Amino acid sequence: MCGLAGFISFDSFFNQEDLTLMTQSLAHRGPDAEGFFMDEHCGLGHRRLSVIDLSTRASQPMYSANDRFVIVYNGEIYNFSEIGAFLKGSSQHQAINFKTSSDTEVILESFSALGIDFVNQLNGMFAIVIYDKKNQELYLFRDRLGIKPLMYYWDGEHFAFASELKAFKQIPKIKKEINKPVIHDFLHLGFIPTPHSIYKNIFKLNAGCWMKVSRTGIEEHRYWNLNTKLQNTVVSDPEEAMVKLSDLMMSSVQYQLKSDVPFGVFLSGGIDSSFVTAQAVQLSSVKINTFSIGFEENSHNESEYAKAVAQYLSTDHFEFIVSYKDAMQLIDSIIETYDEPFADPSAIPTMLVSKLARQYVTVTLSGEGGDELFFGYGAYKWANRLSNPLVNLIRTPLASLFEHGSSRVQRISHMLRPQDSMNLRSHIYSQEQYYFTSKEISELVTDSNSIYSFINNDEKIKFSSVIGELKNVANFAQNHRRLTAMEQQALFDLYYYLPDDLLTKVDRASMKFSLETRVPYLDHRVVEFALNISPSLKYKNGIAKHILKKILYQYIPKKLFDRPKQGFAIPLNKWLHNELHYLIEENLNKATLEQYGYVKPEVVAVLLDQFNNGHDYLYNRIWLLIILHKWLRQNT
Repeated sequence: MCGLAGFISFDSFFNQEDLTLMTQSLAHRGPDAEGFFMDEHCGLGHRRLSVIDLSTRASQPMYSANDRFVIVYNGEIYNFSEIGAFLKGSSQHQAINFKTSSDTEVILESFSALGIDFVNQLNGMFAIVIYDKKNQELYLFRDRLGIKPLMYYWDGEHFAFASELKAFKQIPKIKKEINKPVIHDFLHLGFIPTPHSIYKNIFKLNAGCWMKVSRTGIEEHRYWNLNTKLQNTVVSDPEEAMVKLSDLMMSSVQYQLKSDVPFGVFLSGGIDSSFVTAQAVQLSSVKINTFSIGFEENSHNESEYAKAVAQYLSTDHFEFIVSYKDAMQLIDSIIETYDEPFADPSAIPTMLVSKLARQYVTVTLSGEGGDELFFGYGAYKWANRLSNPLVNLIRTPLASLFEHGSSRVQRISHMLRPQDSMNLRSHIYSQEQYYFTSKEISELVTDSNSIYSFINNDEKIKFSSVIGELKNVANFAQNHRRLTAMEQQALFDLYYYLPDDLLTKVDRASMKFSLETRVPYLDHRVVEFALNISPSLKYKNGIAKHILKKILYQYIPKKLFDRPKQGFAIPLNKWLHNELHYLIEENLNKATLEQYGYVKPEVVAVLLDQFNNGHDYLYNRIWLLIILHKWLRQNT
């Protein structure tokens, strides 16, 4: 895993000092080596974490055999050996003589030989930047699911790129004006959705896309799309689906165990990570290391379940029990680690388990993607309920009734409030996460004129909005086959929650400690097949992940999983009432709210009063406001 930074400039706007500062800010992503390329118009910087071919010959930037192309790259290409063999075996490419055993060289020579279409041959996670010295053009590629980050600055004339937002913060000449409309998205979703960032002229390259930068400007193209992978028919035979899925996952795990450094698995004790661990144990010639996090609060502690799975599979298991004191040590680093407002509180335990794992290994496997592909979240049940015409008839009176119930019931009243169909998927997601509804945001923010630009797909804005894009997704998908409400909700997560929250969380948390994390469920072959498994095999008789569990129970006894899904979360509600209450006092006092002027102090005061008087479900709304104002305090 590595860190990338660089630019292309035809008027000397950027220089060598800029490149050095940007690259050095990413040292945590690559502590093993640093390298630079610089010519009249382009600068490329690289920080290396050595995983495949540890020799200096595999360092970057790397030059193609014909000396025309230069590459910097972050990620892993798991099928690079097959691609390399094809290039050497093809009569058209017999002259290729690889000097390393690295995937970087294979990528570069594949681009040199095949052009843009080379990206379709890659199986892996990647952010790739290649400079064509002859034509003075820069090419950027991001993997299909958005596993690896790639950001860019573009003001209409000047272009720079980096793995993380912090690299741009090193350069004063890069304008960093706050992108006010995305604060609405943040309050609603807990993250800032691609392609936007917290700054107006800094963007995230969309997953499954490539970009060309030249003297004439920038152009973005999509090479892979979830929509086009939806088939007219689904696989509904259980045996066929189980055999194919098991084989694909086995192939993916086998690919992702390739490493020239020690590796392990994040093991929560849940379905997804246990399945990955079981297959890794079966495939590995050495004993697997597993890592888990537990909490002192029993209600949030799954470490015993992870330990039981580890014992059954005979792994070398390591665990860390987290207290609020451990969390406090990392809370201040959340802003620095994620660079923009990011509200997923499980970032804290993810950083802690990454820190633990890095003491023993350089590479880990993780279970991200299993919930989205096999209906593991409560949001999918809500999507199904709210698609029922009878429920829709009584949503409004039910919501009014539940407003006067317990804290838990009041939360349901927010979910039941009718929404515009264009906003339904984000509403379900938002309320499942306990975030603000659109109506609440309109009452909370001080400038209601600036909050709806992205949601309403304003024609003045270059990029489409979260909800506008999703509407197109649903329409496109239904031209192939009629998607169930659960499938549509899962598409929302695959497009937004997965890359912009979960994968961002894991990438920044693990790379903070120079740890590479791989995600076998997100092998594009697995994703494409899972998209076309019948929903009745994913959710059956009220049981989520039905087909995945049936395969898992061939490896591990069912009795080890007879419990409700818990999730990877900290006891934030309890901590905000007690040990972390100081965060409310520091960030949500009237003076601070008035200083920055984004939200109304009187509305926040009512919210805090409700929280302090038993409305516990509001804790994530309060956390959103804490993170927003903590970020503002550190960055403005």
